[in-house]
Amino acid sequence: MTGQDLVGQRIKTVRRQRGLSQAQLAHPELSDSYVSLIESGKRTPTPAVLELLADKLDCSLTYLVNGVTAEQMQEIELNLSYARLAMENGEVVEGRTRYAELLADGGLAGLPQLRQDAEYGLALATEACGDLDGAITLLSTLRQNESATMTPERHIAIAVSLSRCYREQGNLVQAVNVVEQILGGAVRPAWTDDLMKLGGQLLAAYVERGDLLRARQFSSELLAAAELLGTPQALTLAHWGAAIVAVESGYGEEGVPHVERAIAIQSEYEDPRRLARLRHDYAQVMLIVRPMEASTWRDVLLKVETEFSESSANPMGKLRCAMNLARTELLLAHPERAAERIQVVCDMLDGMPEALHAEARLVFGQALAELGRREQALGELRGVAESLERLPVTRHTAHSWLTAAQVLERVDEPARSVDAYQRALACVGL
Repeated sequence: MTGQDLVGQRIKTVRRQRGLSQAQLAHPELSDSYVSLIESGKRTPTPAVLELLADKLDCSLTYLVNGVTAEQMQEIELNLSYARLAMENGEVVEGRTRYAELLADGGLAGLPQLRQDAEYGLALATEACGDLDGAITLLSTLRQNESATMTPERHIAIAVSLSRCYREQGNLVQAVNVVEQILGGAVRPAWTDDLMKLGGQLLAAYVERGDLLRARQFSSELLAAAELLGTPQALTLAHWGAAIVAVESGYGEEGVPHVERAIAIQSEYEDPRRLARLRHDYAQVMLIVRPMEASTWRDVLLKVETEFSESSANPMGKLRCAMNLARTELLLAHPERAAERIQVVCDMLDGMPEALHAEARLVFGQALAELGRREQALGELRGVAESLERLPVTRHTAHSWLTAAQVLERVDEPARSVDAYQRALACVGL
């Protein structure tokens, strides 16, 4: 049944409830035959006619158009606001629940734009809860079913989220395909801030799959596009992407000016949560580039930890910050502190992606090995190996196998260490 048919049915239902004939409803502005055609779905009333009929029927225009009363519309908009607020405050489970309840009660059936907002919000909340499979299903369904009514901005936003989820899941083929469907044509669309976000996801996928030559070429294109756009968001994304490409290519110091430029640009604008996330990523990069300055990066991460707490960052952001603090303590030869921090992380991993489980248990195994608790370290490393065997082959899994090999060597397990080294090499095609 079309929206036109539904409008006609609502007019007919309310007219009968009011005890009016078609002629009485029509007189004197309209003809009764015109009202009959509207009610049968054979004519689409203009906005002016709809407003007139709503006034004569003593009902809200919202009800005739969408099938909800003004009071119901107010409640729906209020519940959507609560769901958005929960997400902004980092209460991702609450946000997910509220979006799911909104979609389940059927009140959004006649409100396609609000329903689309709720479906997209539910997908983002599902991702933030660590359920990548669920988020991918929701985003793919939304993309397929709502593409005809979707704004270009929403279409790009869904592609950004979908590519990110695929990359975090380890499905790098799909992470690239989603973006190249938009950016990979013979003629590149004119760059905008939204398309720069999409480009950032493509760059991250290139890096993760080890296609560093293409990543460097595309990073140069993004930098040139950002300079032309001149917007803070575009410049931050492009410089951050250039920094990551430099670090992953083995030219860490080359990436430092890009990191510092991204931080400087973002610091000029009042978005504390975004700046806190960028500071966290900055410290993570600098731990790789300049590990000898670990005490400095620990101070940065401690500040970020406080900022995350005050700005209600999502759980995955907090977990990653805690893991990097544990790594910092290991670099500073404080395995006891590292073990304490990572134990807290391990207790919070329920429902999180398996890659995050493997990452946390690997850090815990390192800390236990440094403390001389060999059997416990081996137990954690066995769990890491089981997770890595189930995960897709990426640069990230290669690095995890390499770290596991080094820890196994540390606890005097040469055979298993060699096996882990061989798996790391296999992950990069060697």
